[in-house]
Amino acid sequence: MRIFIKIIIFFCITSVLNIQQISAEEKIKIGLLVPITGKNSDIGKSIIKSVRLAINKIDNSSIEIFPKDTASNPDITLRNAKKLYENGVQIIIGPVFNKNLIYLNELQDVTFLSLTNKVIDNPKNIISAGINADSQLKTIIKFQKLNEINKTIFLIPKENYKEEIENAIKQSKIKIKEVFYYDSDPTKLTNQIEKITKYYQRKQNLEDEIKRLENSNEVNKEKKIKTLEKRDTLGKVDFDSIIISDFDESLKSITTSLLYTDISPKKIYFITLNQWFDESLLKEKNLQPIYFPSINKENYDVFINTYYKTFNEYPNQLSFLSYDLVGLVYYLALQNNLIINKKMFLKKNMFKGKMGVFEVKDNKINHTLNFYKAEDSNFKKIF
Repeated sequence: MRIFIKIIIFFCITSVLNIQQISAEEKIKIGLLVPITGKNSDIGKSIIKSVRLAINKIDNSSIEIFPKDTASNPDITLRNAKKLYENGVQIIIGPVFNKNLIYLNELQDVTFLSLTNKVIDNPKNIISAGINADSQLKTIIKFQKLNEINKTIFLIPKENYKEEIENAIKQSKIKIKEVFYYDSDPTKLTNQIEKITKYYQRKQNLEDEIKRLENSNEVNKEKKIKTLEKRDTLGKVDFDSIIISDFDESLKSITTSLLYTDISPKKIYFITLNQWFDESLLKEKNLQPIYFPSINKENYDVFINTYYKTFNEYPNQLSFLSYDLVGLVYYLALQNNLIINKKMFLKKNMFKGKMGVFEVKDNKINHTLNFYKAEDSNFKKIF
């Protein structure tokens, strides 16, 4: 059995300013493979600007960044990755999208720090740096334990990331009572939520109880009946929390259907996945409180403000991730005696970046995230 020596390194991009300087002859070459042209060019350009911020923060002329275009096309991605390799680059930040990884196993001497959060079936030279589902569920597990949550149901859309969620459930060993799959189509969704929450059974319970009281001789039965008539259902559900693996309008459709079936976030924990502090959640009072794992908001806000002051525009969310990755590569290069190659990522390492603590392991980066809730027009940190 191989024995792994765990090396724990706490890292943040500001700390590299205190590390020994590199001589002018030595260079740290970092490739940057992002969409510069095409429909996703705004994302790529935002990432490039974020990398510029990181380079300025480190303030070392020995770091060289080589940006190349993917054009959101796997063939162009491979062609430009080869050009970077021919120029001596062995560490590349990118690509952004999972579909552009498919041919990159041809460059086994190059390590790609992809911004994707998908970890299934990636080439072996890909390290997924996005906030993957496994990291998020491990954070939710901590919340479950803190609040003694024991009966969680998991709602998963029938979408192309269904397998990622299933894999994360298995890897994280999260305690789940039952998993349900649903259609995002609103015409089907409500009916499915009605079945999941046993809505009609609880509605029938209410009608039966009103009839029972009407035919009874109980004291104050009229008052009791009037109270019941104000309700939509009667009877408890057999779960204490719901994890909804969805985003944007689809998430709101789910919560609306839950409210329709008389499932309230005031009584049942509504938990979802990383929302990047979507401000629209704060406007939806009926779905509050809603809980989610996420990166560190304070650091994220500082980054956004710095980016805006520098470029007079707001960054793409992935820019924050790319900012950390530049500092990570720089730090590991110094730890690896300035030898830039895939061995930098072979040892099990933990780092502390602006996003929070993250661990390199098994060709992916697992993040130790914070946990927040949206309530009363604010995002409130739980831990």
